[in-house]
Amino acid sequence: MSLQTDNIQKLVERRASARLGGGPKRIEAQHAKGKLTARERLELLLDQGSFEEFDMFMQHRCTNFGMEKEHPDGDGVVTGCGTIDGRLVYVYAQDFTVSGGSLSKTMSEKITKVQDMALRAGAPLIGLNDSGGARIQEGIDALAGYAEIFERNILASGVIPQISCIMGPCAGGAVYSPALTDFTLMVKNTSYMYLTGPAVVKSVTGEQVDHEQLGGASVHAAKSGVAHFAAESEQDAIGTIKQLLGYLPQNNLESAPYRETADPSGRVDDTLNGIVPDNPNKAYDMYGVIRSIVDDGTFFEVHKAFAKNIIVGFAHMGGRSVGIVANQPAVLAGVLDIGASRKAARFVRFCDAFNIPLVTLVDVPGFLPGTQQEYGAIIANGAKLLYAYGEATVPKVTVTLRKAYGGAHIVMSCKQLRGDINYAWPSAQIAVMGADGAVNVLYAKEMKEDPQHAKAIFDEKKKEYEELFSNPYQAAQKGYIDDIIEPRNTRFRVIRALEQLAGKRQELPAKKHDNLPL
Repeated sequence: MSLQTDNIQKLVERRASARLGGGPKRIEAQHAKGKLTARERLELLLDQGSFEEFDMFMQHRCTNFGMEKEHPDGDGVVTGCGTIDGRLVYVYAQDFTVSGGSLSKTMSEKITKVQDMALRAGAPLIGLNDSGGARIQEGIDALAGYAEIFERNILASGVIPQISCIMGPCAGGAVYSPALTDFTLMVKNTSYMYLTGPAVVKSVTGEQVDHEQLGGASVHAAKSGVAHFAAESEQDAIGTIKQLLGYLPQNNLESAPYRETADPSGRVDDTLNGIVPDNPNKAYDMYGVIRSIVDDGTFFEVHKAFAKNIIVGFAHMGGRSVGIVANQPAVLAGVLDIGASRKAARFVRFCDAFNIPLVTLVDVPGFLPGTQQEYGAIIANGAKLLYAYGEATVPKVTVTLRKAYGGAHIVMSCKQLRGDINYAWPSAQIAVMGADGAVNVLYAKEMKEDPQHAKAIFDEKKKEYEELFSNPYQAAQKGYIDDIIEPRNTRFRVIRALEQLAGKRQELPAKKHDNLPL
């Protein structure tokens, strides 16, 4: 055997060994938990044969507490690039079979290398997290490694899409990288995220909780809002990532990919003419409106389980990728609260950063009142949504379907927040407040002084107020609404508006950065 042949044989053997990660027994243990290995996950995620791996042979440099005895190739993370539906992405997948996927300085160097490469190439970055946290034996080096990753998450924010998928444990400092990325997915029953685990919680607060109750996928998808998606399985999570990428551009200088559709732009839907009930206090389902106006009735919802009184997600209209923001009258009457304001503001800012036009469907009676909301800073949180719409320079098309009262009307992409084209249905009610509340404020003195005729006064003044404000014509007369449209034509009018705005150019004043009310 020649020296060259011998060297090639050694390379093949070493590659094969590296691909086994922690070895057959640990791979078997990973499968026993219902989890895939890092390489199996990447194989599902990327187009077949497209994966280009980097730094397969990097090893840790720690000599503390017995670490000098083992130096596995790759050191617990698989990094590289590949394609998804033919589009370039950069990836890293932590390997729990090697030292529990714990983060070492070497692992952080591998991750930061692909972060830098993704930023230079202008391509999305996808992280598959499955780690026991910082490698204790490395001490401050591991913490420094986390900080290096976080800094790059920050620098890449708004430049390339960043997606995190939690497929196992993610605790302590490790949680901050997913929190800094654009979208976080979790897998039900096999993943969790928290800053401090159940044992610490019990010792400090006396609370008894398990991993799932403290930081499981369902908790973060429905209660904290940290997770945008809660997948049923790892395969489901990977499928969701692929779907999501189909709506996103490669970076902030590009447009999202155009998708051909056989759904005519001029399609009308007569059911929309009757979808809003005659009774203004009766609910209806906003999903019906969304599915009616988007291409092929396909809507990709984000944050589905969190703050259900507002709906956000992606769709295509006339082949263009758009971000949909819509109040949901079927939940809490579509009122805005802390959770809904945060959810929508975050989504609006993402769409604005990545050149995705915004379509806003409005039916909002106001902000949720009460001490819980006020103590929780509804003022600052509502201001986030106002700020997000006000600074957004992407095309903004707004349709007011029914109620648009008070400050809630303002924050939902009104004309004065540089809404480009603002439509209203004939059923729209744009006013400071609803008729009942307005009459009780304006005529309280008269009704109190004449209790015998209080009801008659109330009824008369309510009718007068409704005639004035329970329609969109006052707003249209002053140019705050560009046109009043027949509901059945909404799809056609919105798509035509987006076509008009396709070349929109709008700049913000020069500044180092803004000061969003966090």
